[in-house]
Amino acid sequence: MDSTIIYPSYFRIFECKNGRWFIKDTEPFLATSATNHDDINALYGITEAQIVIELFRINGGKAGYYLANIRDKKYYYCVDRHGTKKQLLELGIGRADPLENKYG
Repeated sequence: MDSTIIYPSYFRIFECKNGRWFIKDTEPFLATSATNHDDINALYGITEAQIVIELFRINGGKAGYYLANIRDKKYYYCVDRHGTKKQLLELGIGRADPLENKYG
């Protein structure tokens, strides 16, 4: 199964493991400007620490993956990385791979 997830730059994927928080690496698919997409505070007025506090609030810091819409300040819990892809689809972002269902 392909582990590539394409999503808007205002989303970030975090992982909580053993009480520690990790932001998953992001790489712009299409960068239309010289903006540093990793500088969350400059772009959205929120720090990574503030985001982690919000993520902790939604599920008590349970291990797993978290999806943060930092533009709209909305946060989602996902059990695993595949869950982040599913959550994005539920939010209307992306589309299901037709070959994944046929051959997966």
